[in-house]
Amino acid sequence: MQAELLVRMINQIADFYGSGSEADVAAQETLMHVKRMWADRMRRQMVEIGPADPGLGPVARRAVELLVATDAPSRVAG
Repeated sequence: MQAELLVRMINQIADFYGSGSEADVAAQETLMHVKRMWADRMRRQMVEIGPADPGLGPVARRAVELLVATDAPSRVAG
């Protein structure tokens, strides 16, 4: 899947959860949505894209940081 599409998707999810929520809560909810709903392949691609992508909004960026952090143990074990 194209990186631009994944970035757009996670930004849309973050916008949804970010409306009326504190940024940290919205980032956690975005992360949980991605973990529940995205295929492993999509999550791995988002980890490779990483939080430094300039297209990410603030809540999405934090969610990707959390995704990278939670993915780290599986990358070491795998």
